Amino acid sequence: MTMLAFAEETRRAELERAQSHALKLFDAIERDGLVRPGRTERDVEDDIGVLAEREFGVKKHWHRRIVRSGPNGVTTAGDNPPIRTIAADDIVYVDLGPVFEAWEADIGKSYALGSDPQKQKLVADLPRVFADVQAHYRSNPDMTGADLYAFAQDAAAKAGWRFGGKIAGHLVSEFAHALIPGDKKLNRIGPENLNPMSDPDGKGRARHWILEIHLVAEDGSFGGFYERLL
Repeated sequence: MTMLAFAEETRRAELERAQSHALKLFDAIERDGLVRPGRTERDVEDDIGVLAEREFGVKKHWHRRIVRSGPNGVTTAGDNPPIRTIAADDIVYVDLGPVFEAWEADIGKSYALGSDPQKQKLVADLPRVFADVQAHYRSNPDMTGADLYAFAQDAAAKAGWRFGGKIAGHLVSEFAHALIPGDKKLNRIGPENLNPMSDPDGKGRARHWILEIHLVAEDGSFGGFYERLL
């Protein structure tokens, strides 16, 4: 194994380790019942920040903590909808970007709090659609970001939903990936990225991707979100 290959293997392992820590953070969120009716989205975001620092030593988050519920679940990270109080029948999605040591994690997960069968189905479909899109990418990692975005849209439609994201993912790396030089659209899985996803980043290194699946009901009344390393 060359030194470059060894370095890239180490980078991937560190990103996977950061993701593993982030998944444990979600376990703690669920253990403490932070996502529940009657709480505001901001209450949950703030409590997650306290929990992340207290139990996992997280002092930095490479993006703001995001909790969206009910109709806010159709919005994306760049939106700023009015803060809601979580209702008993909501889907709630949580999108976190904690930094563990020098490494970024990016995890999204959704919860169907009530018994509505369509909302339960959407939450169950999120990891299934993720797996379909991930398998498609792994069958041809040289595909463009635009190609994978289009496939994600098709996979959502086949499951009976609209794809809610303006992109379907982005780079993740040592903190902070936003400082990697080059054209930012090439660091996103979206319609403007016409280059192979296997191309090196602006520092000449392998790109490591986060895949985002955002499913929305056809009538736009609710949605959910799921993301992990691609």
